[in-house]
Amino acid sequence: MHEELLPIGKMAELNRISVPTLRLYDEKGLLKPRYTDPQTGYRYYSIDQNARLDMIAYMKELGMSLAQIARVLQKEAISLIEELLAQKNEQIHQQMRQLKAQHDAVERAILSIERYRKSPATGTFSLEYIDRRYAWGIPCAANFYADDVHSYEAELRELRRRLEENGFAQIHSYNIGTTIAQADFEAGRFVAGRIFIFTGRREAGAGQIVESGMYACVYLDNYDDEIHYARLLLDWCARSGYRIAGDYICEVMTGFNVFDSDPRSMFLRLQVPVTFQK
Repeated sequence: MHEELLPIGKMAELNRISVPTLRLYDEKGLLKPRYTDPQTGYRYYSIDQNARLDMIAYMKELGMSLAQIARVLQKEAISLIEELLAQKNEQIHQQMRQLKAQHDAVERAILSIERYRKSPATGTFSLEYIDRRYAWGIPCAANFYADDVHSYEAELRELRRRLEENGFAQIHSYNIGTTIAQADFEAGRFVAGRIFIFTGRREAGAGQIVESGMYACVYLDNYDDEIHYARLLLDWCARSGYRIAGDYICEVMTGFNVFDSDPRSMFLRLQVPVTFQK
């Protein structure tokens, strides 16, 4: 009776899709069979319905959902396809930006751990060239140097809250930096200035570029020893004839608390930009 029609199995085989997929398309209104046997419920399709299947496959490849495809097919409006694709295009770009940010953060974490493995012993001073870096941060609400680690934790929690509000992924907040203004550091005053992350690239509203240059550095692995080694760093610069040329930075190179049960298992690089007397 319906020799010119194809049973659902044959239609699925010709289009390299499954029978359940054709049934789903029927239920969603994407592709109705040309004829359904009222007694058996068997579905039959016309060969010219392959064009509709090709269109569905194309729109799926473009990333459109079945609900969006159904809307397009029901309205038969090319303008709707354009609108949905424009929305999808922006979504893809946003995903690309997020993946790029995540990729940058992962690469920085790898480099930080590599530096940790290859770093000199705690207390070793070095003069290093550091490339330009980009930072996003906030002013410190309290001077955690005058308190204990709990004050630092409060600043860190506020930074992470603000990062989340501004669309930064959580992984960013493991490469933390804090600053002391140049005048305070040179005077030996430990007053927390800003707490920030290194983003790896210029973000909208990043707020700060940390310029490239020569930095006097010292590495350590204990949060509680920062002030002691910062003073030693300041003294080393004076004895070496280095002129301080910017704010002091304490950078958390790694902060993965996997080695012990201490409140913060950190590997720190204390650094300050310097110039030289010719």
